[in-house]
Amino acid sequence: MPFDINTGRPATLATQGMVTSPHSLASSAGVDVLRAGGSAIDAAIATSAVLAVVYPHMTGLGGDAFWLIHDGGSGEISYLNGGGKAAAGASPAALEKRGLREIPLRGIVPATLTVPGGVASWIAAHDVHGRLPLARVLEVSIGYARDGFPVTARLAAFIDMMREDLLQHHETAALFFPDGAMPRRGTTLANPNLANTLQAIAERGRAGFHEGPVAAEMARFSREQGGFFEPADLAQQGATWGKPLVGRYRDFTIFNTPPPTQGFTVIEMLNLLESFEPKDLLGPDRLHLLVQAKQIAYHDRDVLLADPAFADIPIGTLISPDYAGRRLGLIDPARALRWDQVPSWGSLNGDTVYIAAVDRHGNAASLIQSLYGAFGSCVTAGSTGVILQNRSAYFSLDPDHPNCLAPGKIPLHTLIASMAKRNGKLSTVLGCMGADGQPQIQLQLYTAMIDYGLDIQEALELPRFLSGRFGLGEARDTLYMESRFSAETIDALERRGHSIHRWGAWNEQAGHAHGITIGPEDRLLSGGSDPRSDGAAIGY
Repeated sequence: MPFDINTGRPATLATQGMVTSPHSLASSAGVDVLRAGGSAIDAAIATSAVLAVVYPHMTGLGGDAFWLIHDGGSGEISYLNGGGKAAAGASPAALEKRGLREIPLRGIVPATLTVPGGVASWIAAHDVHGRLPLARVLEVSIGYARDGFPVTARLAAFIDMMREDLLQHHETAALFFPDGAMPRRGTTLANPNLANTLQAIAERGRAGFHEGPVAAEMARFSREQGGFFEPADLAQQGATWGKPLVGRYRDFTIFNTPPPTQGFTVIEMLNLLESFEPKDLLGPDRLHLLVQAKQIAYHDRDVLLADPAFADIPIGTLISPDYAGRRLGLIDPARALRWDQVPSWGSLNGDTVYIAAVDRHGNAASLIQSLYGAFGSCVTAGSTGVILQNRSAYFSLDPDHPNCLAPGKIPLHTLIASMAKRNGKLSTVLGCMGADGQPQIQLQLYTAMIDYGLDIQEALELPRFLSGRFGLGEARDTLYMESRFSAETIDALERRGHSIHRWGAWNEQAGHAHGITIGPEDRLLSGGSDPRSDGAAIGY
C-alpha cells in the first residue's frame, strides 16, 4: 500500500459500551446505537452496514457473515451461520458445459454461484437480540450511501489497484469512477442505489433483500448476464443458529466458529502449543513453534474442511488435546516442517471486515463479514447497488473432495470470529481479516495477551507474520514477516529452513485485527484497533 503507518496509540478504555472495526465512521455509528439503548448486536449490525457503504473493497451486502454472540444474562455463547449457499443450478457439470475447469476469481460466475448470506444473518441476530427497530439501526448507513462519504487513502489505493477489474462492469464502473475519474483521498462517493436497498431492509427486514423488488432485480441481473442464482435461491437463503467450538489454552476457554469455517484450526494450534513454556515474545523459538503448528492444522483443514451438512468432519477429534498430542511429534524445534512433509491426518489474499461490540448489559457480538477478494467479484447487481462476493471461488471441482461444489452447499470459509472466557466470565472478543491469515493472526494475538500479558492494542501492534502464499506460484510455506522483527530473529528462522519474504515495517497484507477485552471485576472495557486499517475502537 502506498502510505506509511505510524502508531503509538493506547488502548481505548470505557465502562458502558464499545465498538471496534476497521473504519472509524462505522465504529462511531455502532456506538451511537449503543447510546440510543441498542444492544451490542444492534451496534454490530449498524457498524457492518456502514462498512458495507464506506469500505466496499472489504465487505458489502453481497457477502457472507458469521457470528458469535454472548448473552449477558445467561453467559451463553451462540454461533450464527450466515454463509451463502450455492444456487440450485450450480454444479461442476454446469461449469464444464461453459468450458470451465475451475471457478474464475472475478465476474458473473463467482458472483452468482452462491447467494449472499450476510443480510439474513443480520435479521436472524436482530430478531433474537435486537432492542432498536431496524430503521434506527440502519439509519446512519442509509445516510452515507445516499448523501456520500469521504474516501480514505486506503480505499482510493484499492480502487486504483483494482481499476481494470472494476471498469469491466458498467454498474461497478459508474459507482467507483463517477464522471470517469478515479476518486482521490478526501473526495466524496455515494451509492444511492445501495441506500434504497438498505431502506428496503429497514422497512421489511429479510424480505426486503431476499424477496420483493431487490431480489427480483438481483435475479434479473443474474439471468441477463448469464449467472446462476434465481429468485428461488434468494428466497430460500437463511441463517442458522448453532453451538461454537470450544477449546482451552492455559486458563482461558476459547470459542470459535465451527465448519464450514476454519475456526477449528485456532483451537488445534493452541492445543499444539499448550505443552511449550512461553519464551521470548519476538524471538525465533516462539515464531518457529507458531508456524509449525500452523502447518499441521492447515493441512488438516485443506484435507477435511467443508460444509458439515454435506460432509462428515471429525471435528471432535481435530480439536481434542489427545489428537494434538499425537501430532506434536511432527514439530522439530530445530528445523522447519515443510508443507509437503506434513502427513495427512490419521491463497492468503482475502479482504474482510471484523467487528467487536460490547454493551453495558454484558451482551457481546463477534462478527466477521466479507466479499472475499478485493471488491468481491467486482460485479454490482444491477440497480441494487450491491457488490456481489466471489466466495464461491473457494469451492473445489474435484468430485472426491469434501468441499466440491454442489447445489445448496456453503463453500469452505476462511471467515472466523472468536471469543474467550476466563473463570467463566467473558474476557475477550476478537477477530481479523486476512483469509488464510485469520487463524494465524488470532493465534499471535491470543498468545501475546495470555502468555506475555500484553493489552489488546499492544498485541495488535506487534510485528506480524503470515505463513502461506499470496500468489499461486509461491510455496505454501513462504513465511512473510514485517521488518520490525529483528534481523537476528529473521536470520535464525532462515537457518532453521524457513523461506522468508521480508515485508516493510507495517504491511496491510498482514491483516486487520480488532478486539475488546473485559476486566474480570470492574468490567473495564479495553478496545484495540489495527493501525493497518482505517479503524478505531470507540467507547463511552
